[in-house]
Amino acid sequence: MDFYEVIRTRRSVRKFKTDAVPDEVLNRVLDAARIAQSGHNWQPWRYIVIRDRERMKEMIPICGGWSFIVEAPVLVVACGTNLNVNRGGYMGDLSMLIDVSISFDHLTLAARAEGLGTCWIGSFNNDGVKEYLNIPDDVQVVAMTPMGYPAEEDAFSERTNRKGLDEIVSYERYE
Repeated sequence: MDFYEVIRTRRSVRKFKTDAVPDEVLNRVLDAARIAQSGHNWQPWRYIVIRDRERMKEMIPICGGWSFIVEAPVLVVACGTNLNVNRGGYMGDLSMLIDVSISFDHLTLAARAEGLGTCWIGSFNNDGVKEYLNIPDDVQVVAMTPMGYPAEEDAFSERTNRKGLDEIVSYERYE
């Protein structure tokens, strides 16, 4: 699949087939996240892959109540370790969010290239997820996504309601 088609057609998928994601496909997607760029090559990410539906069900209350996470055969939780750097002079301890988000975006795009749907979830109870998944104190949950083959045939249809370049790009200074 063409790279630009992957970008144009990646969508948030909330309905999944029950088909399992083969290990080799899942590993290619995770490897795409692994090789993402990061500041100083620190790679502050760690991924937790959950396939047990009962564990997913138990996570619904701490995942923003998003019950559709159980429909997918895989739930991926992206975590980040505090880098103790202050990027831009204002980000403080949370500067690792940039690197983990880059890696997570690689994951969602690689999933799309494999025909898998994802839905970036940012609404969750960080402390609750950390406790449930035994995540250390110095590590934060950054995002999570269910992952699987979409149940709807038009799940990857292109959107036309995006801002134009003239609305998001300035040259030489902010305008």
